[in-house]
Amino acid sequence: MLDATTRSGGTATASPPAAATELAVAVPVPAQPGLGARFARVLLSPWSRLSLLVVLLAAAATAVLLFQPQRLLAHGWPPQLGGAAAAVVFASAYGLCSVAFVPRPLLNLAAGAVFGSQLGTGTALAGTVLGAGIAFGLGRMLGQDALRPLLRGRLLKAADGQLSRHGFRSMMAARLFPGVPFWVANYCAAVSRMGWVPFVLATALGSIPNTAAYAVAGARASAPTSPAFLIAMACIAVPALVAAVVAWRKRHHLRGH
Repeated sequence: MLDATTRSGGTATASPPAAATELAVAVPVPAQPGLGARFARVLLSPWSRLSLLVVLLAAAATAVLLFQPQRLLAHGWPPQLGGAAAAVVFASAYGLCSVAFVPRPLLNLAAGAVFGSQLGTGTALAGTVLGAGIAFGLGRMLGQDALRPLLRGRLLKAADGQLSRHGFRSMMAARLFPGVPFWVANYCAAVSRMGWVPFVLATALGSIPNTAAYAVAGARASAPTSPAFLIAMACIAVPALVAAVVAWRKRHHLRGH
């Protein structure tokens, strides 16, 4: 009777459906990164990489000041090392020294003194491209991400836009006309959006006249009154004068604006 009454007119208390419990989905809690992952994230951050670049360059400059490898290139060259092997070793040493802020004129003069005009020019040019490529790669990998957000001033933005949009033309001008230090041009190009190919081509082509002039001057330094030495010195002085005039005019143009 109780069962019949309940089915016919009684009120029964409904129990909560079991399906509701089964359908409840637990919200996943994100796993905390481990100590190694956090350390790797800090180590690979833009400012950590920039700090590494600064340390590397400071160490290279200190090594140059202490050991003066540029003197070894000209005065302490092993006499038993000659031919193609000597050219390869010299070009490699040239590239590393240029990255470590050794002035290129000294290296070019040393190349001419060791190898003569023609081979000295080729060896110095190879070292120039090698050093520029190393500096560009270091700046691009270690410094670009940290330094690009700092390009806020008018002059900095203008220089960055010129290098990014007209990379080949801008780098050719920087290599042809002295005034911008070699390492400054390398790292400014690395921070910009200039591509590898325009940078390397402009460096190789634009460095030929200046490199050849210094190599000839180094090869003929023992005869400073010879026509070859005088022509080489003129080829060094004229572009420097042109660069000074252009820089002076640009400065007044910027002041006028």
